[in-house]
Amino acid sequence: MARTGPEVHHTHRDVSGGWLRPAVFGAMDGLVSNAALVAGVAGGSSARHAVLLAGLAGLCAGAFSMAAGEYISVASQSELAQAEIEVERAELAANPRGERLELVEVYVARGVDRELARQVVDQLSRDPEQALAVHVREELGLDADALPSPLLAAGSSFVSFALGAVLPVLPYLLGAGLAASVLTTLVALFAGGAVVAQVTARPWWFSGSRQLVLGGAALALTYAVGQAVGGVAG
Repeated sequence: MARTGPEVHHTHRDVSGGWLRPAVFGAMDGLVSNAALVAGVAGGSSARHAVLLAGLAGLCAGAFSMAAGEYISVASQSELAQAEIEVERAELAANPRGERLELVEVYVARGVDRELARQVVDQLSRDPEQALAVHVREELGLDADALPSPLLAAGSSFVSFALGAVLPVLPYLLGAGLAASVLTTLVALFAGGAVVAQVTARPWWFSGSRQLVLGGAALALTYAVGQAVGGVAG
């Protein structure tokens, strides 16, 4: 039965932007790596100040490292994309007819009638910038106006890593010890996974449990290594 009601418009979440991956990765990496560092040092030393110092140092070093690495990575990716876009721009200027024919074949391969495809390409080619955008999207799979921002990626990584990394250290700053740090970390791991599930297709309990298990395993293994090394050194 055909639909007779008004057309329903909907929007999609941004799945290709530069903020989600570094933010999620940064927060989980900061939480797990610094919690593991705290657990490892606590396993090998009973000195509370040593654990606190290690946690704060891990927070600072990790946040700056993540931001720098993310900036370089995304900047390199964007520079490569821009270089390929300029190659396409030069091709359009040097061989416009060949490029139009190439785009016609792309549409024909997708099931568009050849004559209709030719008409569409001719109309798109009237505006050089529009033609470039279409060729870049069809041939390179890129949107020239929506390339990831290195600054956004770096800032997201720095802030999210710092927020994640401070949680295992917070109990020590408040006068508590390893048990409170581990409990805080495990709760944050599950909560973080549940929150991430809101922008993915996974159930909240699955995403939360997955991060809880993997992060908990990292803490346990690092604590065991710290105990072993501390015992040998002692």
